[in-house]
Amino acid sequence: MTPDLASQKQALRERLRFRRRHFVANLDPMGRLAAFRAVPDTLRKLLDASPAVGAYAPWGDEPDIRPLLLLDGRRIALPHHADRTAAMTFRISDDGDALRKGPWGSPQPPDSAEIAHPDIILCPLVGFDRHGGRLGQGGGHYDRFFAENPAVPRIGIGWSVQEVDTVPIEQTDILLDAVLTEQEYIITGDRL
Repeated sequence: MTPDLASQKQALRERLRFRRRHFVANLDPMGRLAAFRAVPDTLRKLLDASPAVGAYAPWGDEPDIRPLLLLDGRRIALPHHADRTAAMTFRISDDGDALRKGPWGSPQPPDSAEIAHPDIILCPLVGFDRHGGRLGQGGGHYDRFFAENPAVPRIGIGWSVQEVDTVPIEQTDILLDAVLTEQEYIITGDRL
């Protein structure tokens, strides 16, 4: 990555985190509770065909979609990092399982949780565009997982205020197939 692209991405991350933080802080309690509780039919069909859904435990002001998935009785697999250098894997997180702080500070299932191979990935976003561009935390964990599992559908989850015209991308960035916000479901490619 060129230094210019890296600085563009970091500046955009900071701006979008600020925007997301203030948007969520100003949501009324009912609005926050209702967000991400309805699934569009096209996404529901994908979820219904997926025995294990890769999701995430929200960190800070990220949307929490787990209650929606648990209502439907799905097996949820969450990202897991053995240490700060290991590749990201997924482990089953059954309702009621205690999450632990992982090496990157994010909540994750314990090391003893069952390893999973998700059939679809619902991933958190710092930013996104309507072309499938995804801006994440910057570690590249999801991009590496996506590159190793190209057939697995990739759905970004974020608040509508995280949308930008164009996410700066590089060769190693893997595009999303769709994005779900509290307002709409955006198909970004032709794989779904």
